[in-house]
Amino acid sequence: MAPYASDDSTTAGEVDEQRSGRRKAARYVVPVTVMGVAAATIGLVPALADSGDPDLPKITAQQLIEKIAKSDVQQLSGTVKISTDLGLPDLGGLESSLMSGAASPDGGGSSADPTAKLTELASGTHTLRVAADGPDKQKLSLLENAAEYSIVHNGKDVWAYDSKSNEVHHGTASESGKASESGKDQQPPATPKDFAEEALKAADDTTSVTVDGTAQVAGRDAYKLLIKPKQSGSTVGAITVAVDAKTGTPLKFTLTPASGGSAVVDAGFTQVSFAKPAASTFDFTPPKGAKVTEEKESGKASERGFDKGFDKGEARRHAPKSLPKSEKELGKGLDGMKTIGEGWNSIATFDTGGEGVPSGEAGGDLGGFVNSLGDKVTGKFGSGTVFSTRLVNALITDDGKVYVGLVTKDALVKAADAGK
Repeated sequence: MAPYASDDSTTAGEVDEQRSGRRKAARYVVPVTVMGVAAATIGLVPALADSGDPDLPKITAQQLIEKIAKSDVQQLSGTVKISTDLGLPDLGGLESSLMSGAASPDGGGSSADPTAKLTELASGTHTLRVAADGPDKQKLSLLENAAEYSIVHNGKDVWAYDSKSNEVHHGTASESGKASESGKDQQPPATPKDFAEEALKAADDTTSVTVDGTAQVAGRDAYKLLIKPKQSGSTVGAITVAVDAKTGTPLKFTLTPASGGSAVVDAGFTQVSFAKPAASTFDFTPPKGAKVTEEKESGKASERGFDKGFDKGEARRHAPKSLPKSEKELGKGLDGMKTIGEGWNSIATFDTGGEGVPSGEAGGDLGGFVNSLGDKVTGKFGSGTVFSTRLVNALITDDGKVYVGLVTKDALVKAADAGK
């Protein structure tokens, strides 16, 4: 992560690098947004719950970002609370069914597969326990009612265990220390550091970055870094990152929408220690009687990522005639994806290669249901449907073009008009 050149500007090289990261992130955001669960992969977050304003030495935004970049905390453990309020409609568990399809009997996967399980972080409030001891040892546990889901990375092994189903998913780690196809590089942001890194990737000359006082988080003194779009038209209001004054580690990440109200995402430590975790923390042996699925048995996890986390055959069998007839058609559209606009007003656009949202008799009950989740819009481009969350909006035109971004509905319509 490149350090900031000044409070509100970066060098040309840094801007190019950051925009490249933003475009890469958008490639993953687009498919899941259209499915109505977009924010699972967006690294952005609500207001900090301060428990005091410690008196700390003055620091500039540039110095604070450099402090984050230079932070080399290798060992920590703690509890993280994540709350997400995207304003998604109640789909009656439909989104969970779609995203966990890879773990269904038909999909041949496991309920312990991280690519399906951790999408639960996209909504509601969750408590995580995290621990790390260098690049080769990490553990993340999602605490549920009377159950626990854990991912343990120890050396070359990556284990994921779902106590509710008593299932285990076993994969391997890459040489870089990241879990390979089954794990860490496929996961959504889970810690304040994850969120902060994603937010700073988006920072360029369209962004205001300042230090907004101090706070105390999880009993530790911290500076507050405030990130705000300079442009109008973005759905992002502000991002606040609480940075540990001693270690430079992000302790809390908050994103509030431009529309006001509660935070879209709030992720922060409620307890943290930078002491070395016990070695036994990263030990894992499959419990007796547990079903163990090897990565090679369940297929490449990358093919069942967040944008493809459901059985393709099942999707084809139930797809309306007006949707693309093959993943190949949709793939061509994604390969041709381009970004228009800049900074926080960037809009990703691509052509699905087929017709847009099904309606009327052509779409049947599914078409009527999908249309009920969006708003019909018209313009020079023709007509289409806008699907909205409190953060991400997506316009799908009737001729199959998609426009998506952290922008308002009007901005999407304007972009579609300009594209004609």
